[in-house]
Amino acid sequence: MITAAEYGETSWELSVQVDQKSGDESMKFKLRVKGDLHVGGLMLKLAEKIKAPQDWSDHALWWEQRKSWLLKTHWTLDKYGIQADADLRYTPQQKPLLLQLPNMKTIKLNVSFSSVVFKAVSEICRTLDIRRSEELSLLKPPDDPSKKKKKRDKDSAQDDIWDIDLLSAGPGSAGTVESSFLTKWLDSSRSLMEQEIQDEDKLLLRFKYNVFFDLNPKYDAARITQLYEQARWAILLEEIDCTEEEMLMFASLQYHICKLTVSSEPLDNANEPEIDEVEAALSNLEVTLEGGHTDRILEDITDIPELADSLRLFRPKRLTLRPYKEYWFVFKDTTISYYKNKEASAGEPIEQFHLRGCEVVPDVNVTDKKFGIKLLLPVADGMNEVYIRCDNETQYAKWKAACILASKGKTMAYSSYKSEVRNIQSFLQMKSLAPPPGQAAPDLNTMEMNAECFVSPRCSKKHKTKQLTTRILEAHQNIARLSLMEAKMRFIQAWQSLPEFGINYYIVRFRGSKKDEILGISYNRLIRIDMSSGLPVTTWRFANMKQWNVNWEIRQVTIEFDQNVSIAFCCVSCDCKVVHEFIGGYIFLSTRSKDQNETLDEDLFHKLTGGQE
Repeated sequence: MITAAEYGETSWELSVQVDQKSGDESMKFKLRVKGDLHVGGLMLKLAEKIKAPQDWSDHALWWEQRKSWLLKTHWTLDKYGIQADADLRYTPQQKPLLLQLPNMKTIKLNVSFSSVVFKAVSEICRTLDIRRSEELSLLKPPDDPSKKKKKRDKDSAQDDIWDIDLLSAGPGSAGTVESSFLTKWLDSSRSLMEQEIQDEDKLLLRFKYNVFFDLNPKYDAARITQLYEQARWAILLEEIDCTEEEMLMFASLQYHICKLTVSSEPLDNANEPEIDEVEAALSNLEVTLEGGHTDRILEDITDIPELADSLRLFRPKRLTLRPYKEYWFVFKDTTISYYKNKEASAGEPIEQFHLRGCEVVPDVNVTDKKFGIKLLLPVADGMNEVYIRCDNETQYAKWKAACILASKGKTMAYSSYKSEVRNIQSFLQMKSLAPPPGQAAPDLNTMEMNAECFVSPRCSKKHKTKQLTTRILEAHQNIARLSLMEAKMRFIQAWQSLPEFGINYYIVRFRGSKKDEILGISYNRLIRIDMSSGLPVTTWRFANMKQWNVNWEIRQVTIEFDQNVSIAFCCVSCDCKVVHEFIGGYIFLSTRSKDQNETLDEDLFHKLTGGQE
């Protein structure tokens, strides 16, 4: 029999605050416990002491000092390290959150504050009917220094109006502003409570990783709409650079979408064009055949087409008085060869470009009849730039389509080559600001449009309203027959084709360097950028990456590539965990395939992004 004195030595009083779901005031209880009591037993004791007729199944214990949930109910208090001075809260795991969607509308939603952000976002997307939740995440709203001095009540915070001047950057400061904005992403491997998010705080739901897998109008109405809205605001707030021609193309698509939305066109997704059935079948065949040699099998049964044309070439790193020089180009398999002239093509080429793994960037201005292709060719220490100039739209569409397929290791014999050519021609037609042949110019007097709503502030300041309206309506005639979902898809595709699309910028200090530089992270590469000039210095592709790790003590990221190339840097504008998560996240997303039946390997994501802190 244990005496009262002996019992006092082995047990202690533990204080627990109980939060109620209904919004009633919290209660505080003191329980006498021992170190070998497991967390589940503590919760049972607590429920017995409260004696309130309420469903406590969603409640869990939160340790305030350690900022951590006690979710392993079989663990004892000793194992958790809980002693008499611990401040515990018995609180609901599902709490209300103010969530601003990409379309800038704010909704109030109950979200799990105990699940890691990756899982919480998955639950949010399930509620909103958005597929591929792994592409999205949550971030904190940007700080507005002008609002810090003003004391506002909690209700007024729900009606925030975003200041365009705060989010858009003037010339020369885009990288810094975007960098500070992107550091606000929440850690996907920790819960909301662990990151000091409270009930009814405001967070932004955004597409974080710019690889939109299996985007299908038939199943993705909500996803496409929110993606379109995020793209639209990125253009309007000048978070990404585009030419005036591109801005007017985006404006005409917005105007068209706005018209169709107002006219309440019934959204029948069954009528939306799905991926070509033959192409889908070939795509599935590629997945199921062993060894992944489908391209070769498909190509063996037909002649592989070739392209041969007189094009112009420019190499930026070579000193030359004539920037573009004319050569005879031959495109065969996945390789471009060029010769002095057509007659010389029977002999050895001047140079060959192997396009597998390269980056294909459009360099086009339809109005000025400029049809260029920029190729970023992988080499041991980064990328080499090559510019090829075509004479007309047809030539450009054929060569660019061939380059895109070759970058993926596919030839022009592949089934999607012709559709790729058609897509490029359609995109060029969309960018043309002239009305189609035989179509009359629009009558401004019969049109109602607030043109400034469809372009960035900088663009609207450069043009008078009537002039802007005329140019938007002229461009609109090229896309006037698109359905609502087709127009949104075209907008997203045009956004993706912008040279700076999907690059996140951070300020870093490379090992051995005495000055800060900018690191750009894209879905398939890292870009080292000189901060003073804004020009890329070196590019490293994820495909050539052997391994990467983080030294958490000195907060340094080290990456090893093929051919003994190694880089290391410390992050200046953010925690290295942010960069680590982007790199790991993109590598994780590259492992997806359609035969996975939409089930994600969450453990793999956390292994690649979580770190060892």
